[in-house]
Amino acid sequence: MSDSVTIIDNRTGERHELPIVYGTYPEYGAAIPAANLRKIKRSESDFGLMTYDPGYTNTASCKSSITFIDGEQGVLRYRGYPIEDLAGKRSFLEVAYLLLEGELPRAEQLADWNWHVTHHTIIHEKIKRFMDGFRYDAHPMGMLVSTVAALSTFYPESRQIQDPEVRQKQIVRLIAKMPTIAAFAFRYSAGMPYAYPDNDLSYTGNFLNMMYRATETGYKPDPTLERALDVLFVLHADHEQNCSTSTMRAVGSSHADPYVAVAAACAALYGPLHGGANERVLKMLEEIGNVSEVPKYVERVKKGEFRLMGFGHRVYKNYDPRAKILRELAEQVFAVTGKNPLIDIAVELEKIALEDEYFVGRKLYPNVDFYSGIIYQAMGFPTAMFPVLFAIARTAGWLAQWQEMLVDEDQRIARPRQVYTGADERHLD
Repeated sequence: MSDSVTIIDNRTGERHELPIVYGTYPEYGAAIPAANLRKIKRSESDFGLMTYDPGYTNTASCKSSITFIDGEQGVLRYRGYPIEDLAGKRSFLEVAYLLLEGELPRAEQLADWNWHVTHHTIIHEKIKRFMDGFRYDAHPMGMLVSTVAALSTFYPESRQIQDPEVRQKQIVRLIAKMPTIAAFAFRYSAGMPYAYPDNDLSYTGNFLNMMYRATETGYKPDPTLERALDVLFVLHADHEQNCSTSTMRAVGSSHADPYVAVAAACAALYGPLHGGANERVLKMLEEIGNVSEVPKYVERVKKGEFRLMGFGHRVYKNYDPRAKILRELAEQVFAVTGKNPLIDIAVELEKIALEDEYFVGRKLYPNVDFYSGIIYQAMGFPTAMFPVLFAIARTAGWLAQWQEMLVDEDQRIARPRQVYTGADERHLD
């Protein structure tokens, strides 16, 4: 028995044998090279078959060794390491190194990596002037998208994407400067003066410093909140071929520089169906208003009046492993910030949903967005900053995916096909 599938074309009666390509897990990662479908045609002039897959729900666009997800079992691994082994046990910068290099850094590698990232956090003074040109009430995510794209003009050598040393320099710059741009965007929207980076602080500690420092000369972040943000960044660092990552790869496939590619990925993340999901969870919890109202709200969901935000996932058909970590993390954060009253509503909603056959039968379990927004809100982040926070963390994954794509000999410029449904040839009278 060969590793192939046989397709019988009922239009012609011909049989076609197509080879199967396997990933690390044959039961999970088997695929038919799509180009082989072109051989199935009615005549020599026929274009051949394509797959029709809106949203790419069952199309593998690449081979990747970075992130593994088993949605049925609720498994997420970075380079083979379960997310439970990394979150809270390894820093975000260690995990970023892992995603980019394939292995966790040794002590000397980590020290060198941390030093380079820390010493690239400053942004050019003219970037500040660029940001000053936005409207006073500009959305921080819109500012982030535009400013990251503008970095391309400050580092024109970044277009030399085939040079490994040049690539590495841009990777360090992007990971280092994203928190700075993000914090500046927040302070601009809040009418506050910019707070510069402090190289004596950790990656997340420095970000909190740039967000919240007031008149003090030395800002000391609360260690619990500093660690919590680090865990959140680790959980959001990569998630396989999602919308923004696919955008990063698609734009990068044209050999655009990494700044405009990351800006495009940020733009994809800006959409409410992607980076804005946790904000929608908060709005839902606020609408419910009280624990006593949860049963009535659930019944309205079951009647089809609206969807339950923060439940269900395109990939996970089990409990999102990131949500489990965040539920425990929430209590640690609340011990410092005070309890977010929405957490009681969230816990009750989760309890009822997990016991109700309507949700269990549909495999609607809490996802990462169900708890992340509650934690961010308790830490003082406005909802407009939620997708920005997501983008800071996901930059590591985007760049790992971009780098992997550039050295993959199978990759070509992204160019999906279409099934044309328009008019046949016609002419003017």
